[in-house]
Amino acid sequence: MSRHFDGKKLVVASHNLGKVREIFDLLAPFGIETVSAGDLGLPEPEETGDSFRANAELKALAAAKGANLPALADDSGLCVDILNGAPGIYSARWAGPTKDFAFAMEKLRRSILEAGTHDNRAHFICGLALAWPDGHVEYFEGRVDGELTWPPRGEKGFGYDPMFIAEGHDITFGEMDPDVKHGLSHRAHAFTQLVDACFKG
Repeated sequence: MSRHFDGKKLVVASHNLGKVREIFDLLAPFGIETVSAGDLGLPEPEETGDSFRANAELKALAAAKGANLPALADDSGLCVDILNGAPGIYSARWAGPTKDFAFAMEKLRRSILEAGTHDNRAHFICGLALAWPDGHVEYFEGRVDGELTWPPRGEKGFGYDPMFIAEGHDITFGEMDPDVKHGLSHRAHAFTQLVDACFKG
């Protein structure tokens, strides 16, 4: 049985402004006061885990204990089939210390070309961890499949969104209206599980 969230305030354990904005939007209908770890001045923990789950739980626990409030952390990434799932949990690191995702997307394009293939299949994974200051954690994971396109298209979204087209669509996440993306993204799938388990009833 999942632990029910009955608090009034929740820390979003991220310093990524795009991710924080998207999670704030997803939480808005529940009337929960949200604040980011960055706004609280909490340090970013080093992501030493070897999976989306491990990193999401690590970040959520660090924020929950640092703020003495429940905290929600997301660890997500783009996994390319032909690259054996890379960049995966290292998706943000491919963008370098300046978080230059134009550089990361070009690096990804070159990596696929070097693999000698036109296989552009990929998927996004999102792991969501909700942690309490006492150390309890609930974890949920969502996935959306699709393919990559070049050149990148669209100014909406963040990260690798301008190069990812979800199955059944013909525009990138970077071109998609945020409300539409919120309904079908990997983060939305994980969030639906979180809501059903921890926010309802």
